[in-house]
Amino acid sequence: MRQLIGVVGPTASGKSRLALSLAEDLGGEIISIDSMQVYRGMDIGTAKATKEEQGRAPHHMLDLVEPANDFSVAEFQKQARAAVDDCEQRGVPAILVGGSGMHLRSVIDPMNFAPTDPVIRAELEGLDAKTLAAQLLEVDPGAAGLVDMANPRRTIRALEAFRIDGRTPSSVSRSPNTQNVKSYTPIRPVKLVGLDSEGGVSNRVGARLGKMFSLGLLEEVEGLAGSLGRTAMQAVGYKELLPVLDGRTKLKEGAEAIYRSTLALVKRQRTYFRRDPRITWIGCDRPFDQMYREAREAL
Repeated sequence: MRQLIGVVGPTASGKSRLALSLAEDLGGEIISIDSMQVYRGMDIGTAKATKEEQGRAPHHMLDLVEPANDFSVAEFQKQARAAVDDCEQRGVPAILVGGSGMHLRSVIDPMNFAPTDPVIRAELEGLDAKTLAAQLLEVDPGAAGLVDMANPRRTIRALEAFRIDGRTPSSVSRSPNTQNVKSYTPIRPVKLVGLDSEGGVSNRVGARLGKMFSLGLLEEVEGLAGSLGRTAMQAVGYKELLPVLDGRTKLKEGAEAIYRSTLALVKRQRTYFRRDPRITWIGCDRPFDQMYREAREAL
């Protein structure tokens, strides 16, 4: 089984450039691990690979669905793993790249996502938090230590899974797959390189935001405003500009909101990725040639 390669890390760290250089030198193909690049038309705000970049190496997991539709992690897992398998069958290196930690782990780790049922979900969403918690504890007393009962969305998800196939939070926590996820044991060989800034994150984010506006971010959001679904509407750079377009706030305020949201996103991504002991970290503030040499050595 061919070893997977991954280039990961917080936003605005040069991941795409490094992954593209690796793909060109190794004859590989890139698999985007980004929760929002699956949506068509969301190009500038998600820093999606340009047509020129996509022409330099084949890219997967881009432009899969319209932004009006939701695209679950479970569906992402299915399609991304299929892309990995396809590369494997053709003897081509697969290079994962992106900043969505959960989506990365859904591909390389034995994560199982519970099935969903819109009818059951709608019924449960009509109940208050106290009733939801009581119902979950009735079928699984041990859930109190595994599920955030103060978060109705998580309680609903646990009850929905139980009603569909009988799984409970306690039974899931005891499964071998769950233990392997906790120990970061992948389903196949993988080498991960993480890029992160050793300083100046705010300046890097500010420069990236300025570039996006110069490329037409506001116009992109305006063109998509009437067709953004529940998930796409929450993407950083889009949710902050929607109030600007309908006159509820000024452009400067919207830009400042994007800046703050991006810094918060970087912080969350960094925290998530830093827990993963499989990642070899490289500072992204150094010259690209040096970064590339270090990445090749780590891989």
